[in-house]
Amino acid sequence: MDPTFLSAVQLADLVRMKRIGAVELLDHFIGRTERLDGRINAVVVRDFDRAREWAKSLDQQADKSAPLFGVPTTVKESFDIAGLPTTRGHASLKDHPVRVTTLPIRRLQHAGAVIFGKTNVPVDLADWQSYNPVYGATSNPWNTAHTPGGSSGGSAAALAAGLCGFELGTDIGGSIRVPAHFCGVFGHKPTWHLLPNYGDPATSSAAGTDIAALGPIARSATDLAVALDVLAGPDPDETGLTYNLPAPRFTGLKELRVAVWAEQPGIAADSETTAAVLGAADTLEKQGATVSRTARPSFDPIQAYHLYLRLLDMAWSGRMSDDQVGAQRKRAAALAPDDMSADAIMVRTVGTTHRHWLGLNEQRMRWRRAWSAFFRDYDVLLCPAFATPALPHRQDGATWERRITVGGQEIAYNDLLFWPGLTGGYHLPGTVAPTGALSRAGLPICVQIAGPIYGDRTTIAAAALVEQALGGFTPPPGW
Repeated sequence: MDPTFLSAVQLADLVRMKRIGAVELLDHFIGRTERLDGRINAVVVRDFDRAREWAKSLDQQADKSAPLFGVPTTVKESFDIAGLPTTRGHASLKDHPVRVTTLPIRRLQHAGAVIFGKTNVPVDLADWQSYNPVYGATSNPWNTAHTPGGSSGGSAAALAAGLCGFELGTDIGGSIRVPAHFCGVFGHKPTWHLLPNYGDPATSSAAGTDIAALGPIARSATDLAVALDVLAGPDPDETGLTYNLPAPRFTGLKELRVAVWAEQPGIAADSETTAAVLGAADTLEKQGATVSRTARPSFDPIQAYHLYLRLLDMAWSGRMSDDQVGAQRKRAAALAPDDMSADAIMVRTVGTTHRHWLGLNEQRMRWRRAWSAFFRDYDVLLCPAFATPALPHRQDGATWERRITVGGQEIAYNDLLFWPGLTGGYHLPGTVAPTGALSRAGLPICVQIAGPIYGDRTTIAAAALVEQALGGFTPPPGW
């Protein structure tokens, strides 16, 4: 059996049943990486020797019950692994290995995963392109003229190309969901703070970052469910609590209640993406799901989106140097008063007081409760993960300087934050699943499945039903 495009659960079963050794399986994916990664440049940090030693120890281990036992895994470059650099795209950090392995990586290792490398990101994890001056640009395996997305672009590209069996990314503005959509794989952005991410004190925030979450990227919904069990839970340095996430209220499509939000007036949309989301809903309805195409939460979506943008920029501001803050002040002062682009809304938050932030957060929590009320009537919401399939490569200056055409309409590049922010900004879980649809350019189109706070098992279970109904992951041609 060729293991290349099997799910992580299937790969672990192969090792567990001794149909293949952990070292042999690892060497299969290392071999593919060495032969094929030059086409896309996804696995940019390689740790093959230590991975082989770890796989060798697993082969000698009697207890093979760990859920990801022997699964060859790569992770996003921003995760700390002792002995490897964490650059986030900054050349000054390339020769400075970190000393402490971050908590989610330790949890993956405890679950039996064999981590053999790290995958590419944009500078400061702040783009839907994955390129930087340290490691260069990563391409989409479906079409190398296009980006795999960002900031977990290398993660989704490596997984789609069959260079690894499992991946781990992060998401604050779609950084798991957009690459999963661009590359036609599954991804899960969990409820905020459900999966802690503390690592080396020199590179990690002890407080964490508002909105930002880490989560799995995989070739099946089952892998996402297994990863949730492995990764969820409080930071053991902080609390002795345990989590008991609620089970889904449905067991099959005939019990599933779906709301569909495929497009929004005033927000640019690619017609193929809208059609794919509506088509997925049609298929679920034909197979027994209850579907509403008009249900919406009780708030103004544009106001909710603008609030997300303000909170997003405030969350990012903790990473900014004084020089960056100064530059942002100059940009804000030069804005036209009627400029309501995403970039203008974000840059105007510079210098916001804590009192102002408290007021915005209070409004966020009110609308988060409106989401909770909405999900009492519907199990999940189907919506785009992003307004368009994978974008062409763009490396022309700062993101706020770029313009892009979507659905025949020219917009600011960062105005594409609407669909990632509408759900993620309110801390909701969101799972991305392939629809089986391809754009006219042959690029995959996925759907985002959002659910209530702590409804992570619900969105992943719904993704499993979508997988059964629509066919799930398909390898890109030529890989």
